[in-house]
Amino acid sequence: MSKNEKKIEIKIEGKEWQKCLDRAFDKNIKKVKIDGFRPGKAPKNVFLKKYGIESLFMDAADFAIEAAYTKVLTDNKDIAEKLVARPDVQMLDVNEKEITFEFTLTTKPEIKLGKYTDLGVEKEKVKVTKKEIEESIDNIRKRYTEDIIKEGKIADGDIAVIDFEGFIDDKAFDGGKGTDYSLKIGSGTFIPGFEEQLIGLKASDDKDVKVTFPEDYHASELKGKEAIFKVHINEVKEVKLPELDKDFFEDLGMEGVTNKEELEAQVKENIKKHKEGHAENDYLDKLLETAAANVKVDIPDAMINEELDRMIREYSENLKMQGITLEQFYQFTNSDEKALKERMRDEAVKRITYRLMLEEIANKEKIEISDKDAKKEVKELAKKYGVSEDEFLMNFGGLDLVKYDLRMRRAMDILKK
Repeated sequence: MSKNEKKIEIKIEGKEWQKCLDRAFDKNIKKVKIDGFRPGKAPKNVFLKKYGIESLFMDAADFAIEAAYTKVLTDNKDIAEKLVARPDVQMLDVNEKEITFEFTLTTKPEIKLGKYTDLGVEKEKVKVTKKEIEESIDNIRKRYTEDIIKEGKIADGDIAVIDFEGFIDDKAFDGGKGTDYSLKIGSGTFIPGFEEQLIGLKASDDKDVKVTFPEDYHASELKGKEAIFKVHINEVKEVKLPELDKDFFEDLGMEGVTNKEELEAQVKENIKKHKEGHAENDYLDKLLETAAANVKVDIPDAMINEELDRMIREYSENLKMQGITLEQFYQFTNSDEKALKERMRDEAVKRITYRLMLEEIANKEKIEISDKDAKKEVKELAKKYGVSEDEFLMNFGGLDLVKYDLRMRRAMDILKK
């Protein structure tokens, strides 16, 4: 047992334990059938004669544990304020007269700060190159491309509208046929070697395209097989980028942008802001990493496990946004919760270390956040996100969490010095 853990035994007995047994009886009598009585109406003595009082112990323990934990916190107020994880609870003994629990309480570990100012970390200076501006404008233009009918031969990047049918040993196979399919040459959509063989053809041409299915192809019956696709070119289209003219800028609809120079200036500013955001995040990460390297702390396992549980919940929510459940993720990756937690463990330790370090810096620098400061922050953020102050507070978790967040950010400002 680490020095940040304390074991406390609590006994619930007498009338208090009897109340828990009575609640357990009220819960269980509704679920059993006893001959001669309507459901839920059998007397307690009849129930006990048939099932025994031991059948109530587990449910009664669930009711008793809340009272036991309240007693722990009341009797150990000095510890209650320092708890950093849910207590581990073991049932040591239970009988008709009493129940005994053992609570393992984990308190905040001692942390020794090292050097946390003048860390020698510099923020990267942001530059925007002409090439980056041109590439960004090309990407914008690609969103407004037009497919123009082409009279000439198919070239890389063109769209070939084709009919095709695939054969293996002169026999057509399932899934190998299509009509009026728009295939962009060079997209890698079809089997390797297929698209390249269409280059140089023109509308109305026919060609037998010879390919070999890859060994890792998803349809097992086609893996490694040689095939011939009979292809007819219905139409050839050229993908045309729009000119940077008046019509393009009207379609673009960017405020204050009516010509190429204004677009370049706007794009440059957008790239700069994006890079500055990345540079700031990298800078903060390096500051935290450098300061944390000077910290000494022994993090209790209970604290790490609680952080891992929180990270798993975050990960599950992110997967849901992609339409995947955590159970499906485990199936796809041939993994389980234990393996995922092992993967996340280093990150969990890092998060806890950073948090404890910033809290200790805030303590050492005597950083305090007043209700007035916190309410001002709530007002500004509520306005920024377009919600009421009450709605913002409800979603954020209350004023105390706003104060904690502000305190940590001001501790971070100390690192920046």
